[in-house]
Amino acid sequence: MTSSDGYLLDNRQDEAGRRFDAFATLFDPTTFRHLEALGVGPGSRCWEVGAGGASVLSWLAAKVGPAGQVVATDIDTSRLVSAARPPVRVLVHDVGAGEAPGEGFDLVHARLVLVHVPDRERALRSMVESLRPGGRLLIEDADPALQPLICPDEHGPRERLANRLRHGFRRLLADRGADLSYGRTLLRLLREAGLHGVQADAYFPVASPACTALEVATVRQIRDRLVAAGLATDAEIDQHLADVESGTMDLATAPLISAWGRKA
Repeated sequence: MTSSDGYLLDNRQDEAGRRFDAFATLFDPTTFRHLEALGVGPGSRCWEVGAGGASVLSWLAAKVGPAGQVVATDIDTSRLVSAARPPVRVLVHDVGAGEAPGEGFDLVHARLVLVHVPDRERALRSMVESLRPGGRLLIEDADPALQPLICPDEHGPRERLANRLRHGFRRLLADRGADLSYGRTLLRLLREAGLHGVQADAYFPVASPACTALEVATVRQIRDRLVAAGLATDAEIDQHLADVESGTMDLATAPLISAWGRKA
């Protein structure tokens, strides 16, 4: 998808880079811990689905070394150009519509991708089919419906405004086909896909400076859509941004649920 046919958060906007940086700060340690445990190493062949930014891609490239390969795909690869050198191969690709960019992968990983893909079932099937026997799949996705508040401690007018704007953001996502309860289904879906040894855990960041940076970038990126949909006024958005940038609010993100399994 592109911003014109459904995806709310266009990678080409300036704020997208700030969002990717915040995601890296918040979630890279969790992702790298899982990837390390799944055995990524020299010579591994990996598919990074919906790579977006380059932080996970760069980590994988360093792990697999010159004998390995990392195929990085996204509908918009503009932020991956700098990483497009061996062992990395960058391809424009829609995981919900196109064929897998290869087969026999040792590892396939997607973070914060499938929640936005209209044909999630096809995308997941494509990823499983692209694995070699014994290959590992790691899917990490948010579950905004599980914890819908950006201010879990809603004790004043600033927090109530923040949570109302977060509700508007979730509505815009749902209107474009995002499944806001997708994260909790990953265990079941990986088992139904035939994977073995399926496990999962969750990470719930609270009151991190990266949560603040992510909120500022996200609201600036979608403010015109919030106003156009009648979900907020420009004055309310300006007030919220000032509140957040004051550094005195305790913000959270939706839980990131990581689920993994092995192809028989």
